[in-house]
Amino acid sequence: MLPTQQGSFRLFCVKGIDVHVHWSWFLVAVYSVSGRLPNYTSPIWAVLEYLTLFLAVLLHEFGHVLACRHVGGIANQIVLWPLGGVAYVAPPPRPGATLWSIAAGPLVNVVLLPVFVGLFYACRAAGALEGNPDLAHFLRAIIVMNVSLLVFNLLPVYPLDGGQILRSLLWYPLGRARSLKTAALIGLVGGAGLVALAVWWESLWTGLMAGFLLFQCWGSFRQAGALRQLEQLPRRPDFTCRVCHASPPIGAYWVCPACKGAFDPFATAAVCPHCQTALALTTCVDCGNARPHRSWDASIVDV
Repeated sequence: MLPTQQGSFRLFCVKGIDVHVHWSWFLVAVYSVSGRLPNYTSPIWAVLEYLTLFLAVLLHEFGHVLACRHVGGIANQIVLWPLGGVAYVAPPPRPGATLWSIAAGPLVNVVLLPVFVGLFYACRAAGALEGNPDLAHFLRAIIVMNVSLLVFNLLPVYPLDGGQILRSLLWYPLGRARSLKTAALIGLVGGAGLVALAVWWESLWTGLMAGFLLFQCWGSFRQAGALRQLEQLPRRPDFTCRVCHASPPIGAYWVCPACKGAFDPFATAAVCPHCQTALALTTCVDCGNARPHRSWDASIVDV
């Protein structure tokens, strides 16, 4: 289960993007900083190291959000928690839009890498590292942290970025449902491998991460089955969603907001046969986008 606003507090908001921090993040921050204290002569450097990690994760999530908005998706929330960060993005259900929304996060770490490396060499050239082992260790640590974030996120384990990128690439030849199922299966294998590593390393943290990934993969595998059933439903080719370009299925898969009765708005001109209520908007069962019923007519071309 991904973190939500529950148990979190709002840190700030910029351009309509709410950034929340889960309360447990502070407990992990204290634990992590205390573990880094022996590496420095001053505790300030250990705190600064963790804050830099916080900044790198936050910029990574902003990469997801801004890329999603760039392709016309909805993204307005970031939650930071002990296992990293989560950007709640809803790109248009197309493989290209999803691929860019996911790949933009790791690309931020790729951009940060020469920045951190350049800062290290600039400080060394200026002689700032001589006689200042804390600064030297700090700069090396943030380089290692950024590379570790990049490598870990690119593992092909769903729902890590690498697994979602793999799913987006498989979407082209396999379709929406089968690509998700394949990526989830690969993720389950990868998650099992992380469990083995956790046992070998005797690492509780790795075990928690592996358990979380396995839980998410299993949920995605089940979701893929539901998507596959949805894809196989008979469709109405005379109507098309303007967002995902899918034709609506034939059947009573819509619920009247007034009487809660199920009906097919494409068979009744968007009027509920139970209470005669007319739908103001008709929702796409494939992507969740709601639009005026008239806009579904495939013969009408958007200008």
